[in-house]
Amino acid sequence: MNGSERQMPTLQRLAFLGLAWISFGVGVVGAFLPLLPTTCFMLLAVWAASKGSPRFAAWIREHPRFGPAITAWEAERAIPRHAKRLAAAMLAVSMLVLALTVSMLWLKLALIAGLSLVTAWVLSRPEPISAR
Repeated sequence: MNGSERQMPTLQRLAFLGLAWISFGVGVVGAFLPLLPTTCFMLLAVWAASKGSPRFAAWIREHPRFGPAITAWEAERAIPRHAKRLAAAMLAVSMLVLALTVSMLWLKLALIAGLSLVTAWVLSRPEPISAR
């Protein structure tokens, strides 16, 4: 066996698998809590699972709820229209909450500007070819 064919040490593989499960769990919770993102945690979960358990990564990609967004991102760097709308709405709610609760003007403006840039970036991503 040469250097490129060696297996990953067990502890490292378990660390990736643990990160994958934690990220997947947070992503599932995010599907029900409006201000907690889902897709970014699912992307982290599938990346970590790819290193720790390819079978788990395949299961995430094939999941009926989470799989299509993951595979669209991996294949095309695309975001489905419904996900864009949901993300933009949740970011708008977050900006409103910040506007009403943060007392330091400079911090409020900086956070809202940052979230506005994130919103613009999300909305500028293409939609998956299969969804067009």
